[in-house]
Amino acid sequence: MSWSEENWLQLSGLQHFAFCRRQWALIHIEDQWAENFRTVDGHLMHENVHDQAFRESRGDLLVVRGLAVHSAQLGVSGQCDAVEFRKDPAGVPLRGREGCWVPYPVEYKRGRPKEHNADELQLCAQAMCLEEMLCCAVPEGALYYGEPRRRTVVPFTSELRQQVRGSLTEMHQLYQRRCTPKVKPSKACNACSLKELCLPKLMNRKQVADYLAAAMEEPK
Repeated sequence: MSWSEENWLQLSGLQHFAFCRRQWALIHIEDQWAENFRTVDGHLMHENVHDQAFRESRGDLLVVRGLAVHSAQLGVSGQCDAVEFRKDPAGVPLRGREGCWVPYPVEYKRGRPKEHNADELQLCAQAMCLEEMLCCAVPEGALYYGEPRRRTVVPFTSELRQQVRGSLTEMHQLYQRRCTPKVKPSKACNACSLKELCLPKLMNRKQVADYLAAAMEEPK
């Protein structure tokens, strides 16, 4: 299947969706947003990285920042924090450069590696966009976390790719239906910037219809 451009979703939303489906829907379907320290700190980090005019060449390495990517097959578009093009016979030719080059996406994140794989899914989706655009294989990339100040290499396995496809299929379905799903509250809700908009504690309460039905029952 190939998605028309007007139906493309934001690639960055995949990370929100993997973390919390309701958070993704509040942001990308209902256009709601709120800042906290984590989101502001993350924005500042990405402002320093997303310099589209930046090009750095060091021998067999070319670094490009803020590279726009898209995939009609996945129905997404977005930006890579940085893509390192490494000279390799197995790569693809680049305009104005000699030889062939393999793209290596690098995503910058605040904090430390997480227990869930939302960051890995976002990075893998970037790689899948690059593969479709450049007609080449992108076997791995890296996540750079601000606190340990080191990279975590991410192999783009068939399982990770399938999870990207499955998540995006569900995202498109929810978006077309304009549906904001309910979720089970967890300890992660406390760190969410949308906590006051989402009101996760209300998820455990009775539906309004159930409350009114109970209130209207005659006492025995």
